[in-house]
Amino acid sequence: MINYFEDLLAEKQHELPTIENLSEDDKFEYLYNLIQLMKVDKKVYLSEIRFCEELAERLGYKKQVVSALSSRIFGDPALSANKEMLLSIIEKHKLI
Repeated sequence: MINYFEDLLAEKQHELPTIENLSEDDKFEYLYNLIQLMKVDKKVYLSEIRFCEELAERLGYKKQVVSALSSRIFGDPALSANKEMLLSIIEKHKLI
């Protein structure tokens, strides 16, 4: 059991997950949850922002979508954002 946690917490490069077959709703939820996770500890690091931007591009959005959504997504899961407003923001950032 200890080895599991050591491996989990060890600094390792991780492959980005396969996301090509996600639906539009799943892509939104994935990015929403990732941004929320980035903010949960109330500390946002440049490496976290860059990771979110890279993932956003792989999901088919401009990387600027991360900053547009981040200002409206809270780290506390009890605080919810207006999903329709967030969907309209994400639509404006779709890559062609």
